[in-house]
Amino acid sequence: MYIRNAVATDLYAIVSIYNASIPSRLATADLNPISVDSRQEWFEQHSPHTYPIWVMEQKGEIAGWLSFSPFYGRPAYRATAEISIYVDPAYQRQRVAYQLLSQAIDYSPSLGLQTLLGFIFAHNHPSLRLFELFNFQVWGHLPQVAELDEIKRDLVILGLKIT
Repeated sequence: MYIRNAVATDLYAIVSIYNASIPSRLATADLNPISVDSRQEWFEQHSPHTYPIWVMEQKGEIAGWLSFSPFYGRPAYRATAEISIYVDPAYQRQRVAYQLLSQAIDYSPSLGLQTLLGFIFAHNHPSLRLFELFNFQVWGHLPQVAELDEIKRDLVILGLKIT
C-alpha cells in the first residue's frame, strides 16, 4: 500500500468510499448518497501544496482517503486544518486509516499547519480511538447537534498541536 496525492480520476472512488460510509451513520452527517458532480468543486478546492487529498492505493484500488480542509475559512485560521478519513469497507481493520493519519501528522509542518482537528460523532468509537492513539485531545463536545434516523447524536471535536 502506498499513499499519494489524489488526482481527478480518483474522484469516483473517493465518492464511492464516502457513500459506503453513509448507511452506518458513524462517519458522516450526510443521510443520502452524494454524486461525483456534487463533489467536483470540493475536489478542485484542494491542492497538494495547501490542503491535499490523499488516497491510499493497494493493487491498483483505492483503499481509503484523507483530506485536509480549511477550518472556518478565515485567514487567521490558515495554520489549522480539519482532517477527514474514509476507508473502503473491504479494507477496514487493515490499518489504512492509521497509516493515513500518521502520514498526515508527519506531513503537516510542510503544509504550514500547526493544528489538526477531527470532528467525530461520539458514538464512532473506532475513529475516536484512532485519533486518541495519536494524542488528539477532546477540545469540544457538542451535545445532540445531529439527528441520524431520529436519534440525536453528539459531535466531539478532537485537536492536536503539531510541534
